[in-house]
Formats: sequence, C-alpha cells, structure tokens
Amino acid sequence: MRIEPMNESHIDGIMEIENESFAIAWSRAAMKKELENKLAYYVTALEGDKVIGYGGMWHIVNEGHITNIAVRREYRQKGVGSAIVSGLIDIACEKEMIGLTLEVRKSNTAALALYKKFGFKLEGIRPEYYEDNKEDAYIMWKYFIPEELITG
Repeated sequence: MRIEPMNESHIDGIMEIENESFAIAWSRAAMKKELENKLAYYVTALEGDKVIGYGGMWHIVNEGHITNIAVRREYRQKGVGSAIVSGLIDIACEKEMIGLTLEVRKSNTAALALYKKFGFKLEGIRPEYYEDNKEDAYIMWKYFIPEELITG
C-alpha cells in the first residue's frame, strides 16, 4: 500500500468508496472540484493501481478541517485509515497548521477509535448534524501546539 496525492485518475475509485461508505455521498463533480481547490489537500491509498481509501482536508486560515476519510469495506481494519490520517497529519505539519478538526458520527466507533489513536480529543457536539438520520456529530480536535497558546 502507498499513499499519494489525489489526482484525476483516482476519481472513479474514490466515487465507488464514497458511495459504499456514506448515506449522502459527495458527487463526482464536487470531488473533481476539490482537485482545483487551492485550499484542499487529498490523499489516496493505493494497492497497485486500485484505490482502497482516501481522505481530505481544507486549510482554513491556520487550521485543517478534515472533510472525509473512507476506506473500501474489504480493506477496513487493515491500517489503511491510519495511513490516510498519518498522511493528512504530515501535510498539516508541513503547512504549519496549528491543528486539525473534524466531525464524526457519535455511532461510528471505528472512526472514533482511529482518531483517538492519533490524539484527537472530543471538543463538542453538533446536534442533528447528519441530514440522513439527524444523528449528532462529535467535534474532535488534534492540536500541534500547546492548547494554552491557542486559548490564552
């Protein structure tokens, strides 16, 4: 497995994963638009030429906002998600972001465990965040500098 920046050739594989992973998937047009977004950074996990996972974030001021991470069903629990998160953290550090944030379904125990493994902490809740079933989202943060420097 290798991690590389997302490019146009990955879109078909990403869309397969997107549609199998999310009740409300991003459209192909939205995903292609991310390739043109100067503030977006996406990585793709590949096994040979097969896209087995992907993840992305937006660079907003001095923070990173993880937009999505997904792995093909048959490759889950095999370290692919960890490699993707690690790749995004590397980019965030390279771009001198102060930290990363994300929203995750309260019921997504696998994702919660993954993020906690990388030091993300629960910072809040977005009530009824998900449109498909009105499930709450946890807001999680991972800071790269001491929190007291951010909060004063």
